[in-house]
Amino acid sequence: MIRAIVLSALMVILGGTAFIATSCAVRTVYVRKAPPPPRKEMRPARPSAKAVWVTGYWLWNGNAYVWNRGYWEKRPKGRVWIAGHWRNTPRGYKWIPGHWK
Repeated sequence: MIRAIVLSALMVILGGTAFIATSCAVRTVYVRKAPPPPRKEMRPARPSAKAVWVTGYWLWNGNAYVWNRGYWEKRPKGRVWIAGHWRNTPRGYKWIPGHWK
């Protein structure tokens, strides 16, 4: 009986720790200045028929926008790439990361 209580308490403590560690990783940044227009990039040859082009994008580094080049990524079966974009909000521009849907 005591062993079951100790194990239950340990699971709650460890589960709470894991939750805290993962919940602290998300941070939304708002930027007052609009991002520059996207750069035109030359796509290298497609490495395979399963590859999808992830378009380059601007990210804010705290002082200025920096360009992240586009790249080919293997498409997970049955998924579609939704490109990241900057959304203009009342608080400023907010980056919405690209993701597979």
